[in-house]
Amino acid sequence: MSLQIPVAFVDQFKANILMLSQQKQPKLRGCCRMESVTGDTMYVERIGPKDAQLRGARHGETPISDAEHSRRKLSMADYIVPADLIDKPDKLKLLIDPQSSYTQNQVFSLNRAIDDVIITALFGAAYSGHTGATTVNFHDVGESRLIESSGVIVTAGSDFSNTTETPLTIAKLLTCKQLLDDAEIDPERQRYFLLNPYNINQLMNTTEVKSADYNTVRALAQGQVDTFMGFKFIVSTRLPADDTDTGATKCAAFVQDAIVLAIAEEPSVSVSVRNDLCDSIQVFSTLSIGATRVEGPAVVGITLDTI
Repeated sequence: MSLQIPVAFVDQFKANILMLSQQKQPKLRGCCRMESVTGDTMYVERIGPKDAQLRGARHGETPISDAEHSRRKLSMADYIVPADLIDKPDKLKLLIDPQSSYTQNQVFSLNRAIDDVIITALFGAAYSGHTGATTVNFHDVGESRLIESSGVIVTAGSDFSNTTETPLTIAKLLTCKQLLDDAEIDPERQRYFLLNPYNINQLMNTTEVKSADYNTVRALAQGQVDTFMGFKFIVSTRLPADDTDTGATKCAAFVQDAIVLAIAEEPSVSVSVRNDLCDSIQVFSTLSIGATRVEGPAVVGITLDTI
């Protein structure tokens, strides 16, 4: 037997780079209204609804009333992925060039950062007024409505306070739908439900879902269908815990374009030779984005069991 066979086995093993499991693409980018930005801030202009009225006397004066005009401030932030260095001697010793794998890995990191920015905009404070100096909290009156994990609708203007931790149910989905309908959200706009993996599994285990059309439920369980009861489900492991009850996760029902995502620089990867580091190859990535909630009533927050 040739003594070179074991060497061949080792070389074959080293010729493959395993990319460990991770979220590779942004899941929420397509749910947002996209804007391109030059600068560090931008303002999103908003116009509120007006009511019609009966026409007055013949040849009477034209009535005038100003539509409510408001704006939301959006601030850009710069993100980087710490550089990877590939030493020139190491590259020469490998059967494959690792540069491509390092580049892909960094892009995946930036894609997850895009989701994090959007999630922060969903649940965080927005900024209004001429210069964006007025803080608008997620739970403020006239902004987003909240549902406790118990299924109880939170009083407008109040934040989450319940420490009951229960999973998603059909009843809670219907309550989310009701709040969006009460806010006169256009039913033709795509509706989304953002939740963690545990709660999508709990929903599929409910009696109501189990008794639905078998093919629909099976397709939903296998990830072939992602829409149920008018909501397109987006499963994420990056959702924050509730500030009051850390055993609960903040989830949301929201509508297309309720969030504006502004991009000054798309994920960009720079590959360069570092002459100051013995000609090592440096892989370095950057991103410049910002997001804000522009239509509070189009977002319904709900806390659900984390486990």
